[in-house]
Amino acid sequence: MKKVLLFDLDQTILNRNESLLKFLNWQINFFKLVPQELKESFIKSFIELDNNGSVWKDIVYDQLIKDFNIKGYDTSELLQSYISNFNKFSTAFENAQETIQNLHAQGYTLGLVSNGKTPFQEHNFYALGITEYFSTIVISEAIGLRKPDPAIYLYACTQLGCSPSDCIFIGDNPIADIAGAKKVGMQTIYFHPALTLHPSLSDASIHHYDELEEAIKRLANASLFHTNLPYIKEDSI
Repeated sequence: MKKVLLFDLDQTILNRNESLLKFLNWQINFFKLVPQELKESFIKSFIELDNNGSVWKDIVYDQLIKDFNIKGYDTSELLQSYISNFNKFSTAFENAQETIQNLHAQGYTLGLVSNGKTPFQEHNFYALGITEYFSTIVISEAIGLRKPDPAIYLYACTQLGCSPSDCIFIGDNPIADIAGAKKVGMQTIYFHPALTLHPSLSDASIHHYDELEEAIKRLANASLFHTNLPYIKEDSI
């Protein structure tokens, strides 16, 4: 039975979209970056430039300062604010913390494997209050590897003393989380709140943390069943 669970962070445990909206509302108000009537437009532009976190924020702020003619603050000041304060708005998906605590209590070994900057990602994770349940925290920049490079999943396995076949990877990105983990022999669970999204590569899909424990049990039992199937000679069928 599989006993190692590896989680992605952004949009898997951390509700990054909600966290980002909370942070941007605070930052705009605190620094008085734009008038209130431009606030919605600023946030929309930030989200578009950010491209789901794939663009680092120096580029984002540099463009926003130009587009909104922001005076009094430069890119480095706003970037430092982002780095220092984003974690104060870290918000987990509903029931994520309780579910993770339950899985740990059931004897599962938990690990985090996230693309992103260090120590920025660690601080966002620490703010969720579940660090004690995780046996390893792997951040791409810290080790010079990035999902979906197979080496980052194997690195996590080395840290936990397990093999890829012992692991179920839970994530929201069809390439970085699902395809990458499957390539090294892990089972996968795709997480996304949108009910219409079910990547074909994943072994299971969930849309709420209330579904996670049952999905893990199904995959673990299915794996155990296939492992224990008797060998049948082809000519005897």
